[in-house]
Amino acid sequence: MTNEMHEEASNKSNNREFEDVVNSYMSRRTLLVGSLAGAALTFVGARIASASASNGSSAKSAPQVIAAKSPKIGFTSIPLQGSPMPTIAPEYSYSVLIPWREKLDGSGTSFDYAGFTAAQQEQSIGIGHDGMWYFGDDKKGLLCINHEYGTTSHIMGKSVPTSAADVALSQTAHGISVVAIENVGGKWKVAKSKKNRRVHVNTLATISGPVAKSALIQNAAGNPIQGTMNNCANGKTPWGTYLTCEENFNGYFGAKSSTWKPNAEQARYGIAAAGFGYDWHKFDARFDLSDANYANEANRFGYVVEIDPNKPGSQPIKRSALGRVKHEGAEVVEGKDGRIVVYMGDDERFDYVYKFVSKSNWKSMIKAGVSPLDEGTLYVAKFNDDGTGAWLELSPSNPALSTWTLDKILVYTRMAADVVGATKMDRPEWIAGSKTGEMYVTLTNNTQRGTVGKAAVDKANPTKVNTYGHIVRWKDASQYLGMTFTWDIFLLANQTFDEGGQMFGSPDGIWVDSDDRVFVQTDGEQPGKFNDQMLVANSKTKEIRRLFTGVAGSEVTGVTVTPDRKTMFVNLQHPGDGSPAISNFPAPYTGASGPVPRDCTIVITRKNGGIIGS
Repeated sequence: MTNEMHEEASNKSNNREFEDVVNSYMSRRTLLVGSLAGAALTFVGARIASASASNGSSAKSAPQVIAAKSPKIGFTSIPLQGSPMPTIAPEYSYSVLIPWREKLDGSGTSFDYAGFTAAQQEQSIGIGHDGMWYFGDDKKGLLCINHEYGTTSHIMGKSVPTSAADVALSQTAHGISVVAIENVGGKWKVAKSKKNRRVHVNTLATISGPVAKSALIQNAAGNPIQGTMNNCANGKTPWGTYLTCEENFNGYFGAKSSTWKPNAEQARYGIAAAGFGYDWHKFDARFDLSDANYANEANRFGYVVEIDPNKPGSQPIKRSALGRVKHEGAEVVEGKDGRIVVYMGDDERFDYVYKFVSKSNWKSMIKAGVSPLDEGTLYVAKFNDDGTGAWLELSPSNPALSTWTLDKILVYTRMAADVVGATKMDRPEWIAGSKTGEMYVTLTNNTQRGTVGKAAVDKANPTKVNTYGHIVRWKDASQYLGMTFTWDIFLLANQTFDEGGQMFGSPDGIWVDSDDRVFVQTDGEQPGKFNDQMLVANSKTKEIRRLFTGVAGSEVTGVTVTPDRKTMFVNLQHPGDGSPAISNFPAPYTGASGPVPRDCTIVITRKNGGIIGS
């Protein structure tokens, strides 16, 4: 999600910025041929890492980055659009699934917008469709979908809440939905199931791992752990659970008292008296920063949350060992010895890329009754000028953090990463992995880089006032488990790639299929002010084609497929920015007098029944 509601970056550390690293790297490699843009489209395949890592260890030889076979992209790239309705490549078709307010009972009906209540929202699809994952076969299964955010005016038709009932409606619109879906006669629909449920801001939850008993999450009020919110991107585990990630949680807190001021820890997370204008704090004391009874409530948010879709009675579990940041996603891969590795981005200007490595083989841990997400080590990335990098340990074992307790590191993860010297990035968002071990991170944009008082450009963040963003690709040594990696820029977003059409801006969602096609979704400013879009890139040649364009005012986000990859699900978030004057989607466009637009999932299929992207 584009975090335009919080313009001022909270990272005031003197850590080196990725853009400076990139500039140095480009000079060393002499990749500039006429322009930096041309340089960035050349990906260096096999690299030998010889530079010393910041912790004193030397990087070892990395495996080959480029796989031999180039994936086929065989559809017609469509032009950019500014329409109130979506557009898709001519070889494809799309349909609409689970719009906001559709009932979870499988009836195919929706609650009315007028008079909509929190009780009804608990029984229907939430708003702000974002990251998701499909657990099932080619015809039926469970879809877990995040509901990131919705403005008060969008949800209830008023600029601010005026009662506790209004706040409850807003709170229940957030969170996630677990919904059974099935393909009946070629059309996907909601199925009646006992597993259909909503998880929202007031759902009972728990925090596990090193922070579970920490005083830093205890409130004088003695209130239980509740809820999840601003659920952005996602992950899934090999043991069949869903990971949902809490991103801009800070914006839901505010202060009734005019004398309240944030402390250093709160300021580092962008927590401020005004919040984002949700005004929950005026009617719900949990979110009032000036209420001493709930002084640590904000420390209960900002985690990766695990949900078991097949156990509707189970509580969501916040996995504190993965750290507390504005989590964009959690890409889970398996190391060579069966240890779980989770890659994560912290979506704010000048913040960091992280990875978590479980203590031991995930199967043995589960057999012993221990979650692989509760015991392990958290690291943060440092990018070097020569295309190498190092993972810096975030634990008291690191001399730089020897005076910190582990619970403090995991609650104030950003500050710990500042201390060890991580590289400041241009808003790291989704991370996706390929079958050959390359990891991709979208760096959406950073309009503050290079401006007065802000960090300079570096090799990994090479663009001054980075309006359109870029994508970095790296590969860890030792099949995800190594403490060193090699990296390069995969794409700069402000490139022309077809006649008469700009590439894209603000890359956000990303997914790599088993044929090594890279699907890129956008959220934010596009060249020419066009709609957000989804593109497909050839990971070897960098050929890019535009598969889908969204609705005016909407973000294109979320991606998951059926096992045969012949059905893809993507989301349109906040079509028309919630205004019927811009779009009425998924209803036909009739203008301001038409219905309020509804976030929804888009079902994409190829007309010939082929694999999506081929």
